[in-house]
Amino acid sequence: MTGTSMGNRAWRGLLAVAALGFVVGNVAAQDAKPDKPKEYRLSVAVGPAFALGKAGERWVKLIGEKSGGRVAAALHPGATLAQRDPGREFLALRDGAADLAVGSSLHWSAQVKELGVVGLPWLAPEPRQLDALAQGDVAAALAAAVERAGAVPLAFAPLGHRELATWTRAVHTPADAAGLKVRIAAVPMLNDLYAGLAAQAVAVAFAGAQSAFASGALDAQEGPVALFASTRLYALGAKHVTVWNGVGEIAVFAVNRAVWDGWSAAERDAVRDAARDAARELPELVRQEAATATAELRARGMTVATLTAAGRAAFATAARPVYEKWAAAAGEEITRLAETAVKAATP
Repeated sequence: MTGTSMGNRAWRGLLAVAALGFVVGNVAAQDAKPDKPKEYRLSVAVGPAFALGKAGERWVKLIGEKSGGRVAAALHPGATLAQRDPGREFLALRDGAADLAVGSSLHWSAQVKELGVVGLPWLAPEPRQLDALAQGDVAAALAAAVERAGAVPLAFAPLGHRELATWTRAVHTPADAAGLKVRIAAVPMLNDLYAGLAAQAVAVAFAGAQSAFASGALDAQEGPVALFASTRLYALGAKHVTVWNGVGEIAVFAVNRAVWDGWSAAERDAVRDAARDAARELPELVRQEAATATAELRARGMTVATLTAAGRAAFATAARPVYEKWAAAAGEEITRLAETAVKAATP
């Protein structure tokens, strides 16, 4: 056999192999499924059993629907992306441990001081007053503050108020609060508030608090009424709830700056629209949550007393030094805007 014949045979062999490779590759390409979109991490401090967690869950679902599946998100409840600390959630969002988040103005105020205006003691005790802080000029100023702090805000919504559950006595006047040992969320303003009412504030994990409640080392718990019901405070001996609407919260829907910048205009619109829709649904979720929790607490034998406007005013007067301290921390301009908005929302 000549060298030329051998060369031709080798060349034909290579062509056959190449053709086979093309056919196999083409079949594999047809069989392969399209790449799934990147799944973005959405942080929230609580699970879907709570209104805030449900809002996060709805945002996830709506993002998928409005983007036509081009943007996918997964819920990470319990502040797991922030070392299980709601006070660190904004840091996780800003620094990229979370891609999206919906959180409380009270907890996020540790990094965005202007958000603290929402929780000024007895600034906005009525639902319509709290709603006024989540829209208009106040919302625009809060959004600008969140932007300056390093994240992209998309929507705000009222999240309700924090109340007081007690073991030894009902609280109807500032004098009733004196001497109480109150378990609080680890927020400096709350610590100052209870100190200003001559109570002792203690930030401790719930696991440790249970024995403290049983022994009398703690005799009060602050927080939303949904927290009182979900932790079954009545089983630990709690007897009274004071609905005083002292500290309000709004929910903040926001996105990490780098993630936002990496999306197309259409993707941004989809995520923003989804946030706004979820935010519009949240107030009703909060209302239903509070009503259900209140009914359960009463059914379990706890008294639930709602203070009158005059009763709230007495606490507001007692807490005025705390108000002024944290108003200064939030900033004079945002405080003025908030006070103006609340006044306009007051009949």
